[in-house]
Amino acid sequence: MVLLEAKDPARRRGLAALLAEGGHGLARATEAPWDVALVDLAPGEDAPALASGPLVLLADHAAPGAEPTVSVLPRNASARQVRAAVAAAAAGLVVRLPDAVAPPASPGFARDEAPGAPLLTPREVEILAMVGEGASNKAVARRLGISAHTVKFHLEAVFRKLGVATRAEAVARGLRQRLIEL
Repeated sequence: MVLLEAKDPARRRGLAALLAEGGHGLARATEAPWDVALVDLAPGEDAPALASGPLVLLADHAAPGAEPTVSVLPRNASARQVRAAVAAAAAGLVVRLPDAVAPPASPGFARDEAPGAPLLTPREVEILAMVGEGASNKAVARRLGISAHTVKFHLEAVFRKLGVATRAEAVARGLRQRLIEL
């Protein structure tokens, strides 16, 4: 069960839906026990004092009073990142993204297309760029001096990390996330 604290009703609904998609039930503040508290901090808002338990903060600013044992994500973290942080916190882990309290990219929270989405390796980026230029697996393999099977392996990893099913979707997502340029 996740205790969800968010002052903005629209963000609360969005976060509740995100948690439900991940199979998490919501707990009321008066209910006990809850496994993790997910708190959405508006700019200028301080972290609430909760009785006890793992805490995941979504904040666009350095949260005063955020202890080292508190997980912190930016408010524009992707759905995948929020669900992973909640699961990690429930398991007793602390999650912090690099530059976790950077200025927001948008007023809402991203649906798995945030800057902190899974990183591609340099080779995966190189292959994705060649695919974006229209190269076949065989052409990519020849240019890089690797086997077509290795290219296919890298593309499968790219598809998995970007959450896509086709080459066109991978290129489009790579362009949107500024992983590649054409």
